[in-house]
Amino acid sequence: MTRRLPRGARRRWAELERAAPFRPGPPPAVDAAGSAGLPEPARRWLARAVPPGTPAWSAAELSMRGEIRLGGSWRPFSARQLIVPGTGFVWAARTRLLGLPVSGYDRYGPDGGELRWRLLGIVPVMSAGGADLTRSAAGRLAGESITVPPACLRAAWSAGPDPDTAVMSWDLDGVREDALLRVDPEGRLRELSMQRWGDPDGTGYGRHPFGVALSEEVEVEGVLLPTVLRAGWAWGTGGQAAGEFFRARIEDVRFR
Repeated sequence: MTRRLPRGARRRWAELERAAPFRPGPPPAVDAAGSAGLPEPARRWLARAVPPGTPAWSAAELSMRGEIRLGGSWRPFSARQLIVPGTGFVWAARTRLLGLPVSGYDRYGPDGGELRWRLLGIVPVMSAGGADLTRSAAGRLAGESITVPPACLRAAWSAGPDPDTAVMSWDLDGVREDALLRVDPEGRLRELSMQRWGDPDGTGYGRHPFGVALSEEVEVEGVLLPTVLRAGWAWGTGGQAAGEFFRARIEDVRFR
């Protein structure tokens, strides 16, 4: 429930709910013809993840636990997320720094991107917004859309450079964000990579290699989706291990 979210996140969560394209009552089943023109790897993934008769969910509420690297150390976290592909997300989490609780949120929505984190729920420790953060958050939304597979039928698709890849594209704030998906022969989504806007090494904003490794699966309300994620910068380069900063397991999903 939203009252359990960190300070400030409740308002942002409610704003995203108001902006989301939710319909009253259960959504209709996905249109099987919607994937007919997609690249074969995309069809392979969606045929497995969104079988015929699956409701055309447009959003998801996720609960997850894992580790996030802060200041060179891995720290456990718990988080809740509302994600609406094509519209926005709110990721609200709790962790500890120097033994003290830190909570806050990252988000992207119709009015841009933002992050707000507080120590003891009171003392600001990190706050940011602006055009660069907004563009980085838009890339995150484009990639994390794979957690709502039915909604990915609304993306633009093109062939990838290799036989088991396809490119999923979203137009966000007038900028196209491309994510390269790698699918195994059985239709499992194994990896997502992209040139995401950011400043991972502190040398200035630009497009940098970013990626997510995906494993395990769970079926929720007719949808199969990966539940174990590892993410980081410098993906596919010699710096991938050093660039990894996020490891999580999705523990609960509610589609909307």
